[in-house]
Amino acid sequence: QVQLVESGGGLVQAGGSLRLSCAASRRTFSSSAMGWFRQAPGKEREFVAAISWSYDNTAYADSVKGRFTISRNRAANTVSLQMNSLKPEDTAIYYCAAGRLVIATPHNYDYWGQGTQVTVSS
Repeated sequence: QVQLVESGGGLVQAGGSLRLSCAASRRTFSSSAMGWFRQAPGKEREFVAAISWSYDNTAYADSVKGRFTISRNRAANTVSLQMNSLKPEDTAIYYCAAGRLVIATPHNYDYWGQGTQVTVSS
């Protein structure tokens, strides 16, 4: 079983930065990828970024490329999302997820954190 806990959300002005962290209790063989998703009220959950636990593979949504960076610390069992040049449309609850592949499909991810709120003011 994998337990995920996000932290680092908050309120920032447009153009500012936040760094989200996800702490995993442990990693299983089937959970070889870590991802970040976000969901705004009334909208579908959307993919943000993902990274392989063991390799250099990464994937980003077009909307965040060049602004967000996903990284992981294998020794600490943590995954981070550095968010720069934030825009009001980035406002959402951000979820950490553990899955099999570095892909955008939510069904690829078997474990999810509770979410952390990110609010970007204009």
